[in-house]
Amino acid sequence: MDKHATFSNTWLATALIIPQLLLVFVFFYWPTAEAVYWAFTLEQPFGGSNQWVGMQNFQTVFNDSKYWNSVIVSIIFALATTALSLIISLGLALLVDRRLPGHQLFSFAYFIPYAMAAPAAGLAFRFIFAPSAGFMAAINEWYPNLWNPATNGSHALLLIILCQSWQSIGYNFVFFLAALQSIPRTLTEAGAMDGASVLRRMADIQIPLVAPTLFFLIIINLTDSFVNSFGIVDITTHGGPARATDLMVYKIYFDGFKAQDYSLAAAESIVLMLLVIALTFFQFRFVERRVHYN
Repeated sequence: MDKHATFSNTWLATALIIPQLLLVFVFFYWPTAEAVYWAFTLEQPFGGSNQWVGMQNFQTVFNDSKYWNSVIVSIIFALATTALSLIISLGLALLVDRRLPGHQLFSFAYFIPYAMAAPAAGLAFRFIFAPSAGFMAAINEWYPNLWNPATNGSHALLLIILCQSWQSIGYNFVFFLAALQSIPRTLTEAGAMDGASVLRRMADIQIPLVAPTLFFLIIINLTDSFVNSFGIVDITTHGGPARATDLMVYKIYFDGFKAQDYSLAAAESIVLMLLVIALTFFQFRFVERRVHYN
């Protein structure tokens, strides 16, 4: 039996497809084409004709030590955020999947952070971890200057990593919980009858069976860390101190809207897009080999 949807009327199918194609074209392909054009030309900050400069913008980008610093910081931020968020969300999903008393309340509570906008989350973390006003102020009274993201670059980077991870936990938690609930209970019950402990059943049965979901979330979280972290950085650290949190996406914003160098910002955005594509290709080419779907 054929389960594919068919349309006897071609005009109906066209009418359903065109709005989606228009959205993709207007909000993705058109801006991407404009960015590619600006990357190879010299865009005037106050309008006017463009001057073709070829690879000059990319040469400026690759010769800039500040840009390479932002690349390194972005990679550290993406890897740390993805690892921390996935580990915590998987642990929470495993606990909720045991259906202990109050598990439905916890399921709702764990998802709330994802519903919060990134700037709001950044503002909350900026206040909570403020060295002179948040709960860290009490710790700083006992150990002066133990925590000060305003002057310590490592502290500032840790702050945005914690904030981004906290906001992503809810999204990852939902997918992990759905994957765990799709595992037949007979498998875990058989493991329990064989004498396997709770932790052993988690490690040998549940976690290997959610590998496809884990692979999907790794790609989503890495991509999100590279392209969707501007709001948190702009609210909490503004890229500082001393460019310790100057992520690639924030540098694009600073060069384009603050320095008004649209061509340089366009070239940086193209490099960021190519980096994300390369990371995704690497994961599908090498990491997916370790994923078993059956």
